[in-house]
Amino acid sequence: MKNKLPLQLGKFCQRLNRHIKKLSQTRRWHKSKIFNFLLSLTVGVIVTSIGITTDWATTGTPALTYKTSWIGNTFGSGNLRVQNNIEAMYVAADGKVYTNSHWDEAGAEAQIYKDGKVISAIGDTHGWSRSGGKAVAVNSKYIYIAMSQGAMGKSKEDYPAEGTTWYCVRRYDLSGKPAPFPEGRGWDKSMLITSTKSEVTGLATVGSELYVSDFASDRIRVYNTDTMKELRSFSLARPGTITVDRQGNLWIIQSKNGSNPAKILHYSQAGKQLPQQIADVVEPTAIAIDHQGRLLVAENGPRQQMLTYDIKDKPVQVSSFGCKGGIYAGIPGEVRDLKLYGITGVGTDSAGNIYINSNGFNKSGTDLRKFSPSGKQLWQLLGLIFVDNADADPKTDGVDVFTKQEHYLMDYSQPAGKQWTYKGYTLNAFKYPQDPRLHTSPDGTFVRRIKGKPFLFLTNMYGSFLQIYRFNSATDGNIAIPAGMFVGTNGKDKKSISGNWPPQQPEKGEWIWRDSNGNGAFEKNEYDSSKDYPFIGGWWVDSKGDVWKTLRTEDGIRHYPLQGIDAKGNPIYSYSSMQKQTTPKIFTDLRRIEYFPETDTMYLSGFTGDHPAIGDDNGIVGSEIARFDNWSQGNRTPRYRIVIPHDTTGKREVSTAAMSIAGEYVFAVTMKTAEVYVYNTATGTQVQKLKPGPEVGSESGWIDIPYGIRAFRRSNGEYLVFVEEDWKGKVIIYRLMG
Repeated sequence: MKNKLPLQLGKFCQRLNRHIKKLSQTRRWHKSKIFNFLLSLTVGVIVTSIGITTDWATTGTPALTYKTSWIGNTFGSGNLRVQNNIEAMYVAADGKVYTNSHWDEAGAEAQIYKDGKVISAIGDTHGWSRSGGKAVAVNSKYIYIAMSQGAMGKSKEDYPAEGTTWYCVRRYDLSGKPAPFPEGRGWDKSMLITSTKSEVTGLATVGSELYVSDFASDRIRVYNTDTMKELRSFSLARPGTITVDRQGNLWIIQSKNGSNPAKILHYSQAGKQLPQQIADVVEPTAIAIDHQGRLLVAENGPRQQMLTYDIKDKPVQVSSFGCKGGIYAGIPGEVRDLKLYGITGVGTDSAGNIYINSNGFNKSGTDLRKFSPSGKQLWQLLGLIFVDNADADPKTDGVDVFTKQEHYLMDYSQPAGKQWTYKGYTLNAFKYPQDPRLHTSPDGTFVRRIKGKPFLFLTNMYGSFLQIYRFNSATDGNIAIPAGMFVGTNGKDKKSISGNWPPQQPEKGEWIWRDSNGNGAFEKNEYDSSKDYPFIGGWWVDSKGDVWKTLRTEDGIRHYPLQGIDAKGNPIYSYSSMQKQTTPKIFTDLRRIEYFPETDTMYLSGFTGDHPAIGDDNGIVGSEIARFDNWSQGNRTPRYRIVIPHDTTGKREVSTAAMSIAGEYVFAVTMKTAEVYVYNTATGTQVQKLKPGPEVGSESGWIDIPYGIRAFRRSNGEYLVFVEEDWKGKVIIYRLMG
């Protein structure tokens, strides 16, 4: 077990200390210089020879033992892990799956999968103003992917001018390395610029020809696959994904336009439109030709199925794959083998095995599955986490864990990374199209039981809102139902949230929305409005269901006591019941708040006069964490103040991104090194520092969100510490024995 040696040494030193005390009661020994010298020498040799830096050596407290685990990604470490999203997919006859997407934090926008493993990444798609796209095609020699390339200032290499973006097709060899060509662009001459207005939306190859959907110009462009020179083009409005049938003809998705629905059109290689078309699929998002020459269509509307068409003559649907209704069939949100959701890729190999990727809604994450021809799931690869953190359901003692869209079932007896099962997808895009998760990017999760009922609270990277969700298993299964929302005041006297969502919101100030009629939609009579200081430091929901907010000002604490649960199951909050509380004088810039009503204990963090801010990094915790006892009785004198890692140079290399308190410990995680500092809640003394273990490759990305750490104490005394890790697409879990 990790850190076992320091623990054993601590016990030995405690016994040695007791023995020394007995000896020291004898005056002759107490005054002996020889004894003092030998004692100092012995302890020094023990500590130095073993090389310990235990917390006992400085605080008298044995270090905590811990193990590292993770949730949300099939693979916990290394460069070959499941990417954040798959937005385009090509399945080869041998079962290799080639993918593409706009963004992956660790640079895996495009990858190659086979037999439930990541074979390789398609390289150099990330950074240098470069990203992937939503089209991919493969022939016997090359991989072609859609990508974009932005400007890079005064670079000597071949980059676009400032203010210009190249929308390209980039060519690679079959191992995933760039394959340049004579007139290629970019620093390695492997890019074909097709537009500077809009991205490539479809790719396919026929013999020696590459077909490219140029959405901006409403054309299909045709290039030689070897020379990459343009051969011809033809007109087609809003062209998208392309696939090629056995006759060498093209099937192309034409995107919807206003009230005109999407269609799947049929064209010859020369650009002549053929009479066959498919116009009865609600939202076709992907197409492919299967091993029998039939057309596969991903229906991403309410059916959430893969549809199969016989296209020998007039297209006729002959079968469907997956449960009708997808993830919402049966028990809504319950994950099952044949329940699909947000389909972005379909295909088959030469043996008839079926490959389908579900991306969820609003890019929830990768769920790539392979099925046998008979429909049995053979493997599943998951990359469900991006800029997200987890929290545990207190009623189930941490067995049920939630992120912003997913529900995991935990079995802590299993090895690291094998403890989680993907149990539920909690977003219903069809029943609740105004769900804030479809219109915003939340990332910090609070799970609370209020009057015994489960609720999910979410905030975002900038702390500008707090979303509230309720559950009703009888009507909605595993779905988190939009129930309420807090927003902050826009400092420019405009709407808190720009644009057309949510409808009917107040034109100025801030507001609380409550879904009073229970339909999950924002309506005019459901807003309570006010106006306040615009700069938010942090949010907190305590165990009673009260909401707390800190503003970065001297009277910056807002307490919204829970006013009950309405008839539809929504928690009730109002500005009329809101309490304003003064920021303790030690803080000059208040950032985070956690209050525990059971003990009337308040923890606050921010910058202080003793340790002021350098610059204004508004996403971090501050420089100190302070504990206040008897808070509700008016005490504003801290029991202690913890100076946490913070910037003292202006270089922003050191700072604390997030904090969380559970049981006997205060946990604080640094932004760039992702180290978790553990302090004793009674004394404020540091007792441990956690770092990612070998189970996750001893690595982590930066902590990007203000609630990037969440701690939970289980009934057996074990602590679960969830830490955001968006670089490799997961949530790290530290398991500590208290």
